[in-house]
Amino acid sequence: MERTLKEKQLLLERILRDTGGCVIGFSGGVDSTLLFAVAAAVLGERALAVTATSETYPERERREAEALALQLGGRHRIIVSEELDIPGFTQNPVDRCYHCKKELFGKLCRIAREEGIPTVVDGSNLDDRGDYRPGKLALGELGVRSPLVEAGFTKVDIRELSRELGLPNWDKPAFACLSSRFPYGDEITREKVSQVGQAEESLRELGLRVLRVRHHGDVARIELGPKEFQLVVNELRDEVIGRVKSAGYAYVALDLQGYRTGAMNEILGVTHERR
Repeated sequence: MERTLKEKQLLLERILRDTGGCVIGFSGGVDSTLLFAVAAAVLGERALAVTATSETYPERERREAEALALQLGGRHRIIVSEELDIPGFTQNPVDRCYHCKKELFGKLCRIAREEGIPTVVDGSNLDDRGDYRPGKLALGELGVRSPLVEAGFTKVDIRELSRELGLPNWDKPAFACLSSRFPYGDEITREKVSQVGQAEESLRELGLRVLRVRHHGDVARIELGPKEFQLVVNELRDEVIGRVKSAGYAYVALDLQGYRTGAMNEILGVTHERR
């Protein structure tokens, strides 16, 4: 029998309490925010959220994570993640996320040992299991637990409970690191990441929430949510073209399929994107 949302919440609280303390990979997304909020409530000082900042994440994401942690009142630390220096990462192989997760959560495991905290957790949920996620292999190798999966939470559950708990980002769109904007095999450089980041941030300034700028050399292929798509076509076309070209692209293409999870994996016949 399917558990009710309240039953899942109580189970999540019990799972986290039974860890005796946990270090949380905290991106500031809806999943890890709920996990941090519940962990801070049941574990107090034994819950430590860690946010990694790097060139592949916009400064805006770091600021939002800091503000959320302050609002939640739990312990929070920011570290530097250096995935662009990881051998094998910048070549952008199909298992790129494995290398990133191994480096990042390896750091979280070291922090846990230094703090005397027994468990490291991430914000994966049940809906993630059907996606192509090579990073999950790295988490398994490091012994990282996924309490939201253990408690049976889907993405819909997470948003609903977050809304009930008054978490301000309950409806925040999914976000993946900027490295996910490049076709596999296309080398990831600091210059390219900066270019994509500039293009996306300039479009967000227009009020567009659900979007991705996919990098294809001189071409920026823009994926938008349904509302954003209509807004761009009807009102913002010229502004979008100008802003994306100002980021260094020669051509601006609007993807008629719109935003979908893991578009760069379509050539693999699978889907993937971090939530």
